[in-house]
Amino acid sequence: MNDLVRQAQMMQKKMAKMQEELNSKTVEASSGGGMVTVKATGAQEIAEIRIEKDVVDPEDVEMLQDLILAATNDALKRAKDMVQAEMAQLTGGMKIPGLF
Repeated sequence: MNDLVRQAQMMQKKMAKMQEELNSKTVEASSGGGMVTVKATGAQEIAEIRIEKDVVDPEDVEMLQDLILAATNDALKRAKDMVQAEMAQLTGGMKIPGLF
């Protein structure tokens, strides 16, 4: 029983460390052939948005909005996938309810 508790505590420490590391890692996604690029962190936060001048058209704001939305959603999905992949390595693929 004590071994199981110790193993759980070790895994908890490893998970906390991994979560810290993942929060500082970023993923990048783009849309419009690279005209809009978004970086997101493992904490599911947007870290950076880059917009090329060529895509800024005051007559077509909706297209720019769509490109930003697409790149942002893709970046957040990639960040989530990155976190899940890293956690699966730590937990051996075991699903832990309430964890990410």
